[in-house]
Amino acid sequence: QVQLVESGGGLVQPGGSLRLSCAAPGFPIDYYSIAWFRQAPGKEREGVSCISSSDGSTNYVDSVKGRFTISRDNAKNTVYLQMNSLKPEDTAIYYCAADTWNPYYCSGYGPERFDYWGQGTQVTVSS
Repeated sequence: QVQLVESGGGLVQPGGSLRLSCAAPGFPIDYYSIAWFRQAPGKEREGVSCISSSDGSTNYVDSVKGRFTISRDNAKNTVYLQMNSLKPEDTAIYYCAADTWNPYYCSGYGPERFDYWGQGTQVTVSS
């Protein structure tokens, strides 16, 4: 069973920054397009950002554009989500997931596309 592993969450004040990591021991994460999702209490899970495996192209949900940056380090088999200018509404559990329907390009955030998920990391933005 493939298990992605997220880390880097925590408590931060509004305006602060965090960097989340998504690692996959023994799993070729560089082969897959990887997305970050988040789920706030009482809300549905939403796709936040995605990075393609083929050309490194990225996309972001409008609410995080200009504040979040997704990147990958294939040598370290890790995908990152740099989150700056954090807002209380960014509070959620953040998950990374691998797109197995189209591993090469980001093609949407329908959860059925993603067979491999991590356990999530909590991000809390509060003063």
